[in-house]
Amino acid sequence: MGILEKIAEVEREIARTQKNKATEYHLGLLKAKLAKYRQQLLDPPGGKTSAKGEGFDVMKSGDARVALIGFPSVGKSTLLSTLTNTQSECAAYEFTTLTCIPGVIEYAGAKIQLLDLPGIIEGAAQGKGRGRQVIAVARTSDLIIIMLDATKGSIQKELLERELEAVGIRLNREKPNIYFKPKKGGGISFNSTVPLTKCNEKMVQMILHEYKIFNCEVLFRDDCTSDEFVDVILGNRAYIPCLYVYNKIDQISIEEVDKLARQPHSVVVSCNMKLNLDYLLESTWEHLALLRIYTKRRGEKPKFDDPLILRRGATCEHVCHLIHRTIAQSFRYALVWGRSAKYSPQRVGIHHRMCDEDVIQIIKK
Repeated sequence: MGILEKIAEVEREIARTQKNKATEYHLGLLKAKLAKYRQQLLDPPGGKTSAKGEGFDVMKSGDARVALIGFPSVGKSTLLSTLTNTQSECAAYEFTTLTCIPGVIEYAGAKIQLLDLPGIIEGAAQGKGRGRQVIAVARTSDLIIIMLDATKGSIQKELLERELEAVGIRLNREKPNIYFKPKKGGGISFNSTVPLTKCNEKMVQMILHEYKIFNCEVLFRDDCTSDEFVDVILGNRAYIPCLYVYNKIDQISIEEVDKLARQPHSVVVSCNMKLNLDYLLESTWEHLALLRIYTKRRGEKPKFDDPLILRRGATCEHVCHLIHRTIAQSFRYALVWGRSAKYSPQRVGIHHRMCDEDVIQIIKK
């Protein structure tokens, strides 16, 4: 029996098993098996990793990378051509785009790389169409934009989420707060700092035995599920923010547009009529969590036309490394103006966390 047949058999077993207190251990074990078989499908034994790692060979450039994913003919190429100066072939038939076409959006002083990927079909996680290459590129992105047709139902969104979930891409989710460390001996050490309602020690031990792990330390710092614990064991999950963009809103009623716009992480647009594209760029910036930091020399005005682009949570040390790798070694203190400062200017150390549109002046030893 091949891996695809094993996956299908486990999925059928999960579907026909009733969800109640008596079957929770059985379901947890089935889900652990399913994750293991999917991992084998992506990373086959014998060193044949070409199927997993092949992509479209697009060099990462700019301050962030955004991948456009969706079914054929939902408007991905039209969006790329509208937002960037890159021309991606657009037509009314499916599979117009056959390879990855990169473009660059210049927004708020940042250069954001936008990738127009070929349309994926159901079964992409198993390698149908060019699904594996599309997914390989998606895993390297800082943000995934799932392009949807507003004239079609919610089934397309569910199918795309299922395909990405199957290959270990977790959309709009935080990494589980679980400490896991394999050891050479000593058995399984299990602890938790919070009351657990979704998982327990017996479930954890059954999952570990399924993966042939008999010596390790496990510490739950949050009330996580058995699925999240499996993700921690595998350790190759990608936690990526996602924006759902509904195109072709000019073809549906205003009530339907209002309903779609109120869904979380959703933006409604019309690429052909260029409706709401400004809000799409604004939402993309928010989901990427980028910061603009302006630098200032002593006695001069800040350089507002040339910001440094960093990620949310960046410190003065990150600013130093971005300017030049040697500055952090001779860092004495910094003067900061902006929202991260209690008063302007505030004298801060190297571990001070920056906010968007802060101004910094670095003083060296």
